[in-house]
Amino acid sequence: MSQNPLGFFRAPVAAITDLTPSFRRFTFRSDDLRGYGDPGFDQRVKILFPTETAGVDAMPTGEDWYDRWREMPAADRPVMRTYTTRAVRAASGEVDIDMVAHDVLGPASAWIAGASIGDEVLILGPTTEHRGVSLGIDFVPPADTDALLLAGDETAAPAIAVILEQLPPEARGVVVLELPRAEDAAYLPAHPGFEFAVSARRSEAARHEHLIDAVQGVAHRLAPAGIGAEVEEIDVDTDILWEVPRTAKGGAALKRAPLYAWLAGEASAIKTLRRHLVGEVGVDRRAVAFMGYWRLGRSEN
Repeated sequence: MSQNPLGFFRAPVAAITDLTPSFRRFTFRSDDLRGYGDPGFDQRVKILFPTETAGVDAMPTGEDWYDRWREMPAADRPVMRTYTTRAVRAASGEVDIDMVAHDVLGPASAWIAGASIGDEVLILGPTTEHRGVSLGIDFVPPADTDALLLAGDETAAPAIAVILEQLPPEARGVVVLELPRAEDAAYLPAHPGFEFAVSARRSEAARHEHLIDAVQGVAHRLAPAGIGAEVEEIDVDTDILWEVPRTAKGGAALKRAPLYAWLAGEASAIKTLRRHLVGEVGVDRRAVAFMGYWRLGRSEN
């Protein structure tokens, strides 16, 4: 394990727990993970999954790992995907990461469906040497906020769950979540200050319907009347929609905002919500974090 702010951790599976029909928790345990850091909230990490042609030992782990990984032939390149740290128990060298279990569509979903105790992945995450602001955390609300809006699809649920658990009880807001099945609603922890607009999608053809409709309804209720701003359009088929307002030092971009919105999920839906909140409702774009980190029909790179 590296002693840098970020490090690669060998992580064998110690337990697998099916939490709901769509959410599967993987508990990883090793002495290496005693050095795994926990900056909190929606901490992003990368998981390297082994494939038949590329095991975790094939992954370059030096300072130039990314360039070397990109230069590898596709068949020899370990598969890398983004997840959220769900829990860290450093004293016992344990880390929980919750993943969405769905039809096998690629190497990551194949691993999730077929993993067994003892199977190993490589995690790129913060170390206990980490100090200061973590760029893997995108939930950066102003210190003074009247309401929070947390919204997304099933891929955003683990991050929303951690945020809810770590917010103080006096925090107020709304969670809007679109999930594959009604039983998946049990995945979210309760919070005394939040309303929950959580629903299963009616069909694949109706994907994003609940998410978009509910966010639009909530935004008009939570956000004071504002003047819409012109939003530059992003082609989500070629570019990444990722906009997290920060100060130069990495903290919140505003001291106060009546509403802070954190939106994450499939890029086309997040693009629609971004345009609505900033361009139509007039929410200050410095108080909205947009993360369109996957695209329907495409694998994450």
